[in-house]
Amino acid sequence: MGTSDKKYDCQRGCEVWRNNEGELICSYNPKCCERSVFNWLNGIPEEDLKMLFEVRFKNTRKSIYKNDSGQTLREGDIVVTEAQNGYDVGIITLSGPIIANQLKRMKIEPSSFEFKKIYRRAKESDIEKWQEAIAREHNTMIRSRQMAADLELNMKIGDVEFQGDGSKAIFYYIADERVDFRQLIKNFAEEFHIRVEMKQIGARQEAGLIGGIGVCGQPLCCSRYMNDFQSITTAAARCQDLSLNPQKLAGQCGKLKCCINYEAAIYVDAREQLPRVNEPLHLEDGDAFLVKTDILKGIMWFSYDEHSMAQIYPLKARDVKDIIEINKHGEKGESLMEEPEEKAPEFKSAAGEDSITRFDEVHKKKHNHGKNKWRNQDKQQPQQPSQQQNQRSQHQHQQHQPLTRPAQQSANSQQYQQPQQPSRPTENKQ
Repeated sequence: MGTSDKKYDCQRGCEVWRNNEGELICSYNPKCCERSVFNWLNGIPEEDLKMLFEVRFKNTRKSIYKNDSGQTLREGDIVVTEAQNGYDVGIITLSGPIIANQLKRMKIEPSSFEFKKIYRRAKESDIEKWQEAIAREHNTMIRSRQMAADLELNMKIGDVEFQGDGSKAIFYYIADERVDFRQLIKNFAEEFHIRVEMKQIGARQEAGLIGGIGVCGQPLCCSRYMNDFQSITTAAARCQDLSLNPQKLAGQCGKLKCCINYEAAIYVDAREQLPRVNEPLHLEDGDAFLVKTDILKGIMWFSYDEHSMAQIYPLKARDVKDIIEINKHGEKGESLMEEPEEKAPEFKSAAGEDSITRFDEVHKKKHNHGKNKWRNQDKQQPQQPSQQQNQRSQHQHQQHQPLTRPAQQSANSQQYQQPQQPSRPTENKQ
């Protein structure tokens, strides 16, 4: 297997292939992994954090490890790390001062926290054993789902991750209620001959593990960068005037979309600048009802018919406040119909591009260009009639002239006598 037969593992962010000598090679590819982090502090020395590295495992499982091996490590190296039982294999994804930001996000104090160790850089035998364990994951997941269905457990096994030495497997499952899976763990241990760890995840985390494309056309946020999931309620959708349609508000996980919370704070601040309209506005020509509001622009639309949006009139927030204050004193505001309606800008072209038949005129000009050329030449250079054309025209002129009776008789006699006398060519005699 050469470089053309590479195997891409996007769940771990690595590429695996064998070189021409048959040696197994595994390299880190940050462009092909989920939730990759860019080290924008690369190259900046940091003495306090130079021994700490972020090690990535399958999917979203990451952790900070301490290098006690004495080897010089860098990003992209495959290392053997400490595990609860045995050892694990992962890829170094971050190093340097940016580790301080990761520790702050994880709420870890470096001076008092006990980090797990990095034993060494992975050898070829470690990588081969690691790849053999990875090859067992898919079949183990399919079989584990069948065993859970046989026990009639209300749970779904979403993914399986083997430890680097192949002695342990983590089963990620989803369940809406508490599940007694003690018998299932015994069946797993007897079937696969490994130590079993069950880890429950939510629907949002499952969507991040699987990945996909959202309605916006981009990869899911939970599979790209989101690590902490906040609770999302319909109040965030109401403050943005979104229609409470479950099919539009729900994501691929079946829950409310995480992006609903992105602009919720901006809409809450913008709503505080708008007046509360609890009753219609009293105007000179009738009552105007609020039918639509543009929160970010601060424009409120009113209509004289509460149940119709055929004719609506925009008002700015400050104008609405003034009318409400006038109504409180028993006065009525000015009519909205007197205000000129805003018209959309009209774009006109001086080159005649707004004409539908502009292509037909161009086509006619091109089509008749050759004919007009020859016609103009005929007008400029009139042709002189030839001798045969002159004789023909004289003969036709004689036929059309009125003949007298004796002349008609002579003409008729010549007409009958002419075929009897053969024509001879005239000879020029000198």
